Amino acid sequence: MARRRSETALIGGPDNGRYYEVTHRTVYRYSDVVTNSYGRGFLTPRNSARQRCLFHELVIDPEASDSSTSRDAYGNLSSYFHITRRHHKLDITSRSVVQVAPPAPDLYRGPSARAPWEIARPVGPDGALATEFTLDLDPPEITDAVRAYAAPSFIPGRPLIEVLRELNSRIYCDFDYRSGSTTISTQVGEVLAAREGVCQDFARLAIACLRANGLAASYVSGYLATDPPPGKERMFGIDATHAWAAVWTPQQLWLGLDPTNDQMVDERYITVGFGRDYADVPPLRGIIYTDSESSVIDVSVDVAPYRGGLLGA
Repeated sequence: MARRRSETALIGGPDNGRYYEVTHRTVYRYSDVVTNSYGRGFLTPRNSARQRCLFHELVIDPEASDSSTSRDAYGNLSSYFHITRRHHKLDITSRSVVQVAPPAPDLYRGPSARAPWEIARPVGPDGALATEFTLDLDPPEITDAVRAYAAPSFIPGRPLIEVLRELNSRIYCDFDYRSGSTTISTQVGEVLAAREGVCQDFARLAIACLRANGLAASYVSGYLATDPPPGKERMFGIDATHAWAAVWTPQQLWLGLDPTNDQMVDERYITVGFGRDYADVPPLRGIIYTDSESSVIDVSVDVAPYRGGLLGA
């Protein structure tokens, strides 16, 4: 097995925020032998002002003959691997320990959030980067139907936070969460028409609504820590990768919103990737050489409170 580890420092003291142990396992099974496999994944949680990846380990079986890590233009850490050993199964397990601090008390009540949404445009030192997040995708996602859906929330002069909270709530109420109803290639227009989807669809719809009104919006991928019902034990693997949106403010802040759960982003959210769309930060993608006529992929994610024992193990 190939193992790669990295560690970093805490944010403030040990009592600052929550600590999570994240295990993200992906298993591919093929009907015939795979002779070569090339892969790249965004599996390492990011470091930011409110988040630290204290430990990360990537375990690949069969062992990779070549591997490396690099950062993209948005600061995401990607892992590359090449497997030359013949195999019928590929097992990729990412393990992390992450510290996430709560948002500042005034994050959603301060000047960035309370300012009218019309002024929340890319200006200042980070304006050039933020401008990229105002642009539509190819093929276009900003349609007349998206503009019409967004319009009731974007009342002129309305504080940005009120726009975000209402947009969050409308998507949450208007759309059904239905696993398997869409794919990574499903367009926002199709989701809008079908009124159903999953987290990545709802995040992308929110982003299209924000960009339709001139705001800089980003797609964020990662994990959401969930708590079991009272009296119930946690079950391994019931969590999943998650996606949400963020909007840029002139005060150089990104405000996160999660329309899947009608929530503003807090210390339960663990960020892995940040980009313009899902295609910028997929958990895994690659190329294989095989005569297989079929394949199966199993993905399990567990986000648990960190109890110690993994760092430096």
